[in-house]
Amino acid sequence: MPAASVTAVTTAALAASTVARCGMAASVVAIMPAPYSPPPTLAGGDVTLDPSRRVALRAGRRMDLSPKEFAVLECLLASGGRVVSAEELLERAWDEAADPFTTVVKTTIRRLRAKLGDPPVIHTVREGGYRIGEP
Repeated sequence: MPAASVTAVTTAALAASTVARCGMAASVVAIMPAPYSPPPTLAGGDVTLDPSRRVALRAGRRMDLSPKEFAVLECLLASGGRVVSAEELLERAWDEAADPFTTVVKTTIRRLRAKLGDPPVIHTVREGGYRIGEP
């Protein structure tokens, strides 16, 4: 084998070795878990939601919510009083296969309102959507 070929093979092997070591070092760093930080507790009025424990409270009383009701309440509380459209709730709480012309959001809001009780927490904004906060 000519000297130039040996040098090229040796250089390539050295480069491959360096990349392998660097790649391994990068993967070691990548698989080290970041420090655990639980998601924040969400609140609006006397409603509190703890996403990490999947617990919802109204005035200190635990509420029995379906997974969709919990997801809708989480979306509304996370919005910070902003109006959330039915379309956005459908995108965030359901999967992409959900029919955009369905009444499932309206039905879920109705059930959630019934479980939350009085005074009303979820308000309908005409031609806008829903929000938690002052009417």
